[in-house]
Amino acid sequence: MREFLATVFRPNRRNLATAAVVVGLLVVAYVLVPHRLVQYGVWLTIFTIWMVWFVYAGVDYVYDLD
Repeated sequence: MREFLATVFRPNRRNLATAAVVVGLLVVAYVLVPHRLVQYGVWLTIFTIWMVWFVYAGVDYVYDLD
């Protein structure tokens, strides 16, 4: 399990891009446009991004795509 987590969370381009997009969305939702509906939409978008990342990381680990 440790080697799985070490390979999934290493700082590669995909992980850094995902983190940058999520942080950017949170800044938009809580600093630039602090409205409840915008925040809700941003959290739904972040959940979708996380699910795509999770599936891709699992497929990448199982099939060793990198």
